[in-house]
Amino acid sequence: MKKQSRASDHYRRGKELMVAALGGGTGLSTLLRGLKNYTTRLAAIVSVADDGGSSGRLRENLGMLPPGDIRNCLLALANTEPLLEQVFQHRFQTGEGLAGHNLGNLFLAALTEEFGFEKAIRVASRVLAVRGEVLPVTLAELNLVAELTDGRIIYGQSSIPQAGGTIKKLSLEPAEAEIYPAARKAILAAQLVIVGPGSLYTSILANLLVPGVVQALRATTAHKIYVCNVMTQRGETDNYSAADHLRVLEQHVGKGLFDTVLINNNLQIPAPLLQKYAAEGAVPVQPDVWRLQKMGVRVVACDLLSQEELVRHDPKKLATAIFTEIL
Repeated sequence: MKKQSRASDHYRRGKELMVAALGGGTGLSTLLRGLKNYTTRLAAIVSVADDGGSSGRLRENLGMLPPGDIRNCLLALANTEPLLEQVFQHRFQTGEGLAGHNLGNLFLAALTEEFGFEKAIRVASRVLAVRGEVLPVTLAELNLVAELTDGRIIYGQSSIPQAGGTIKKLSLEPAEAEIYPAARKAILAAQLVIVGPGSLYTSILANLLVPGVVQALRATTAHKIYVCNVMTQRGETDNYSAADHLRVLEQHVGKGLFDTVLINNNLQIPAPLLQKYAAEGAVPVQPDVWRLQKMGVRVVACDLLSQEELVRHDPKKLATAIFTEIL
């Protein structure tokens, strides 16, 4: 495919690829930790729909965009001592008004009061010696709205997975939100665009539904990859296979957006760990390659699992698969 060969040829000539990665939550930061070993020309485009935890409290009390996912991406791309990252990730356990807050979030809140949100990210990037750039997908104060198959309407990112239903459709408020111009520029300039991994509705679609994002993705000449999750998520993707994930994306943003879908095919997960996840309503995402192929995408299936105590993507395996199996 032409789009694939453009990125492949550039990479094989020994030149750094310009990569734009879209997502949120822990999925995007995991991806970035692997990608930064292959290129410094990185743009992380981050969802700003979070309304829970420390981010939600700062959003409500200070009127700022939620800093949590931004913080995680900054630290993932930081070239700093591990101790500094540990300090920035510290979460206060006690203290009136402090309990539950993350130090990195408070740091970004202080910078926002001093400089405004856009400059706060740039200043934090300099302090942390970030390789690449971290960009909010929009500067609008977004709220997610989910219509469930039983007719209920659920408002707010943190409330959607707790609703106990099946999501029929996701939308954003305000509808007139616009893509952050720097994010649009990064997508159009990229040679490789990666979407995911991350919560299908509350991270991935929270980005894609922002007006201007899909238009930029369809306009870019970059090769576009969707990285599917390794585990289902209760309240969002109960019993979804890999093809079900792509089906939902196509229902919301149309077909033909992605050139390649990257999926995990290692289902050899220790039984005690599977039982732990099953108790939380999560099971491994089935790699139904044949269904994906019938949907008209190239499929790359390989072992992407981390060997740690949580079932999630391994940053090195994920980046290696992208730069060796796909390019």
